[in-house]
Amino acid sequence: MRLAHLYARVAIATAFLSAVAARFGLWGARSSWKNFADFERYTAQVCAFMPAATIPALAWGATVAETACGVALLVGFRVRWAAFGASATLFVFATAMAISFGIKSPLDYSVYSGSAGALLLALATPDGRA
Repeated sequence: MRLAHLYARVAIATAFLSAVAARFGLWGARSSWKNFADFERYTAQVCAFMPAATIPALAWGATVAETACGVALLVGFRVRWAAFGASATLFVFATAMAISFGIKSPLDYSVYSGSAGALLLALATPDGRA
């Protein structure tokens, strides 16, 4: 069971941190976005139902949440709360995708599955320990 916890922690953490690295172009030619402005444009598409003035805050909020959850999960700090945060972050992202693009998009990218996996990790981690 301990190995499964570690696997879930590392998988969720590296997915978050890879996404954050991509929005700053750190993956080079493999980056989804060349810079943060490209990520803000994507955020505007995902959150098409939100006022344009909220997009920068949403983009930065997602970046901070993903970085915090990713680092905490990777180093094993307050794992239970980090996993709850990861689950909530992914659930909100998946729901925004479903509203803006239709339900197929978050299903194809397994965003709800990731959210469920993070929730299971949170519930299976007693007292914040891995």
